[in-house]
Amino acid sequence: MELTPGVAPLRRLADLPGPRARPLFGNVREIRAEPFHHVLERWGREHGPLYRFRIMRKQMLATADRDLIAALLRDRPDAMRRSSRTAEMLNEIGTRGLFTAEGDDWRRQRKLVMRALTPEVIHNFFPTLTALTERLRRRWAAATAAGQPVDLLRDLKAYTLDVTIGLAMGQDINTLELEAHPLQRDIEFLFKLVARRLTTPFAYWRVPVLKRAQDHEAIAAAARIQQAIFGFIAEARRRLAENPALRAKPSNLLEALIVARDEPDSGFTDEAVVGNAITMVFAGEDTTSNTAAWLIEFLADHPQAAARMADEARQVLGERAVLDDYHLLDQLTYIDAATREAMRLKPVAPFMAAEPNQDVVLGDLAVPAGTVIFLLLRHASERESDLAQPERFMPERWLDGAGGQGDDPGRKLFPFGGGPRFCPGRYLAMAEIKMVMSMLARHFALERVAGAPAARECFTFTMTPDALPVRLAPRFIPK
Repeated sequence: MELTPGVAPLRRLADLPGPRARPLFGNVREIRAEPFHHVLERWGREHGPLYRFRIMRKQMLATADRDLIAALLRDRPDAMRRSSRTAEMLNEIGTRGLFTAEGDDWRRQRKLVMRALTPEVIHNFFPTLTALTERLRRRWAAATAAGQPVDLLRDLKAYTLDVTIGLAMGQDINTLELEAHPLQRDIEFLFKLVARRLTTPFAYWRVPVLKRAQDHEAIAAAARIQQAIFGFIAEARRRLAENPALRAKPSNLLEALIVARDEPDSGFTDEAVVGNAITMVFAGEDTTSNTAAWLIEFLADHPQAAARMADEARQVLGERAVLDDYHLLDQLTYIDAATREAMRLKPVAPFMAAEPNQDVVLGDLAVPAGTVIFLLLRHASERESDLAQPERFMPERWLDGAGGQGDDPGRKLFPFGGGPRFCPGRYLAMAEIKMVMSMLARHFALERVAGAPAARECFTFTMTPDALPVRLAPRFIPK
């Protein structure tokens, strides 16, 4: 199925199956009743791989057709764009950067951000990544030695935020050891607020007299985050002034953005510097920490997988407390496979929203410009899975030699999106997860909290567990 402008259609949106809509509000009630991604996936199972629903007067389209999803992702940012509603809401909280940019503006910013997230940059940052991982290990070791519980969700979010800000801005804000750090609190608050707004049919917060307390707090939280970023920018400018060689080889994303901004006729503005810096913080904190959290949830229920991961960690790390050799990341093949399996079953982005820039025809379906199309990424992999026992957590399916060949997750999954807008931070995310999981598997055992229910899926812009009922215990390491 291809995206084909100018082809005479046979069907229109009204011809598609879908849930019954109420006269005024459409399907708003169903959407507000449970997590949004659950509603979309349930409708997909009921109505098939291509269906429509309605929010107020606006018709929406959803698809779980993997070939169609791949085609739509390939056609960004020209024929397709990110949902304008999503972009507007993110821009409102200050993330006006690569994530929400379109067209030529996106191409210009993409080149800049990609230069700051290459494997070479991650290699140069690796000693800092090692130090931050060792900080996390010491915190967990102290807690388990004292018999104290570890808030794994909180610590993973703090760790990934520290890594992201360290790489993006050259700052060590140490949210891991500073409990209830204001920057982490503000980011969490805005994530949850954006998720609620995405499923709100009317943008009431844009009407001054209708603003609620949380909307005023959102303005204040966004302002505090921007103020922190302005402080980081000032320090980066001081570093550039004191060491002009950094202009030729910036040491972090923020320095690269400032250098580009200062070039004659660069086309970049101070707003673009701030927006991309904030975007990096938002994009790098929740997604990576949630992937690690879901993987830990699976390992607690699959002791054989946890044991195999521990064996690999011992072999690769040897006597090291944490991984300190960048080149050893590629040897963590089982951890890589387990991470991809967790991404398959519990992707932090179970769906994406896009819309065509012009009237198009998808197969034989006429789709007007501006129609929001929900790409049901997880449901597509479930529906079209040719994997053995797809409902099971089986990291072995991604290893070379599995089933005679070994599967290629890049051909079956969309954990980092797809097409030209493939996530630029994927290499950093995988490096962080491998660092944390190899450290955890090397030093700690996972125990399910007795009587605790499994983690529930919540949608807070990304799919996050409501809790992580898993306990850490020191692991006996044989000599």
